[in-house]
Amino acid sequence: MTHPLRVGYLVPQFPGQTHIFFWREIRALEQMGHEVMLFSTRPPPPGLISHGWSREAMDRTIYLGQSEPLRALAAMTRLVPRGLPIWTLREGPVFARDVSLVLAAAEMLFSETKRLGIGHVHVHSCGRAALIAALCRRMGGPSYSLTLHGPLRDYGPGQRFKWRGAAFGTVITQTLEAELTEALGRDRPERLLVQPMGVDIERFARPAPYAPVSHGQPMRLFSCGRLNMVKGHQDVMSAIRQLLDLGVDVRLEIAGEDDEGGTGYRATLEAHLKQLHLRDHVRLLGAVDADVVRQKLFEAHAFVLASWSEPLGVAYMEAMAASVPTIGTDAGGVRELIQDGRTGILVPPRNPGALARVIRDLSGNAEQALRLSAAGHEHVARHHRSELGADLLAREIETTLDSERGRG
Repeated sequence: MTHPLRVGYLVPQFPGQTHIFFWREIRALEQMGHEVMLFSTRPPPPGLISHGWSREAMDRTIYLGQSEPLRALAAMTRLVPRGLPIWTLREGPVFARDVSLVLAAAEMLFSETKRLGIGHVHVHSCGRAALIAALCRRMGGPSYSLTLHGPLRDYGPGQRFKWRGAAFGTVITQTLEAELTEALGRDRPERLLVQPMGVDIERFARPAPYAPVSHGQPMRLFSCGRLNMVKGHQDVMSAIRQLLDLGVDVRLEIAGEDDEGGTGYRATLEAHLKQLHLRDHVRLLGAVDADVVRQKLFEAHAFVLASWSEPLGVAYMEAMAASVPTIGTDAGGVRELIQDGRTGILVPPRNPGALARVIRDLSGNAEQALRLSAAGHEHVARHHRSELGADLLAREIETTLDSERGRG
């Protein structure tokens, strides 16, 4: 049991539609007796403010993204004597641009952590939010740590700079651990831990046992994920068309919105849906509250998400926690969560035909559906509870602060 901590918690564009994991972790830390001060770069677009807890989270969050020249100048005054020109020359022009964009935010984080008495900031990103924390530290601010949620190449330049100053880091899969170790070399933090994301198992306790689809009943499928090409929603739609042509009666609901709040990739999916004549069989629900997601899972016969690449997948975890047979793609780190044929089913990405065959076979195999329902739930309950990550984070932060006090 760690001592009560006061920690900063920095998430970009918080609270977004996919940020339920962060909110669970914050709540778990608070239930352990710790005080969590929330920071973010900027609020999400209005169309992505979807959760019942979103307003509370926004009211608690200090947003750092305002353009304030005086703050940027103050940051420069602190950083130039500490080697800022050398860092930017070493990391290149794109990194220099990113630094110029976040200087004011770094100074604001420095001022706010000092005002609030925060000794450590954890950053759930390795993009510009990580750069803000790294610059703040070099100005004399608190220690910081990072979590890597996806391939390092997705998070911009200056990764060695960001990680070199981190007290510790976590990654959500062993695949990402190996990638990070190879990329950083000597700049890798000594303490780098694999800690998968987690879910609140109790929240997904079913009001009634899972029941497979019965004869003469349409198979209800549910999917949840951002409306983005790499999430593969268009592949699931194509699979639905194939199933209907084969005489398999299916219905699909997709929860999630595009990153523009409904004015982006959604239009492409709606056009695809219309072209396949699926308007009576597929519904785009938009960004919805976590309670709606839970209810849709309870109503579903199977969950499907056909991502082209997925570091791990909280949506898969939620489906498994709700005892719903889960179909995913063998892409990224999903294999570390779903054991094909045991805790769920994996298909190749970008393959609607293979997906259609798996759904068809599952619709006619109640025994398999029941087995996957039970095994998926047991796996997540054992290995992916949200409090596991919160406990690790608290312990590592306490170790860091103890070390800081020792050096002081």
